[in-house]
Amino acid sequence: MSLIAVGTVAFDAIETPFGKTDKVVGGAATYITLAANYFVKKSNLISVIGDDFPNAFLADMESRGISQDGLQVKEGEKSFFWSGKYHYDLNSRDTLVTELNVLADFKPVVPESYQGCEYLMLGNLDPNVQMSVINQLNDRPKLVVLDTMNFWMDIALEPLKEVIAKVDVLTINDEEARQLTGEHSLVKAAQMILNMGPKYLIIKKGEHGALLFDKEQVFFAPALPLEVVVDPTGAGDTFAGGFIGYLAHTGDLSFQNLKRAVIIGSAMASFTCEAFGPERLLSLTTDEIDNRIQKFVDLVDFDILLVE
Repeated sequence: MSLIAVGTVAFDAIETPFGKTDKVVGGAATYITLAANYFVKKSNLISVIGDDFPNAFLADMESRGISQDGLQVKEGEKSFFWSGKYHYDLNSRDTLVTELNVLADFKPVVPESYQGCEYLMLGNLDPNVQMSVINQLNDRPKLVVLDTMNFWMDIALEPLKEVIAKVDVLTINDEEARQLTGEHSLVKAAQMILNMGPKYLIIKKGEHGALLFDKEQVFFAPALPLEVVVDPTGAGDTFAGGFIGYLAHTGDLSFQNLKRAVIIGSAMASFTCEAFGPERLLSLTTDEIDNRIQKFVDLVDFDILLVE
């Protein structure tokens, strides 16, 4: 059940209508691995940081079974930094600052210790970087999941399509699905994307849940209404980590089990929204996760009498 997670390990500065924070640890691969490691004993990180990244946080990740053999540390350089401000509905945000720093010329290297990995999570990055990781693996993993965003559709559409053709699962939001296909209907957009190569597609709809498609079936997972939402940053990456972590744990890649993984991912993502940065992911208990998953089950559990 070995798992590789590729993505950023970075700093964020976030402002929402409910508070703000100075520089905190963030990054796609941070959220992915922290979420996944509640389901797998070990995950393998591929990323890059500067020498400004806190050693204490790296040590904490290591203690959780997150291998850093594939983490490049560039001396005298700064880690990737992003700052954003969310609007009141938390579904939209303004990017205030983006400093690529070490990410500007990141060339990932897959260590020998990562070869033979069965599950690969490609976090949101330049599609050329994502493809580089795929090409460095000696054996194709059982499952390859890809996350991307509209930015790469704007500036690197052809390389992105090449990567999409290589993966098993693509995760994007509803706006991105429409941009990628030029189709307003999400059902039609999903079929167009599946024809590009993936076996499965997940379309995330923020506070309105997520849709899972294959060429014959569709599943809708609701979002859990939360009493307190502080910061949605990293929720999508946490979803991805919970999703692939659960699949790696069970080893079952059937559509029925992918439905369960979507619920698991949604439950993990809901925790991330409750605090700034990855704070909640650092302190979760098994009981909290089980109780949150049960709330999702209760949300959609009902009996119905069909009209005869």
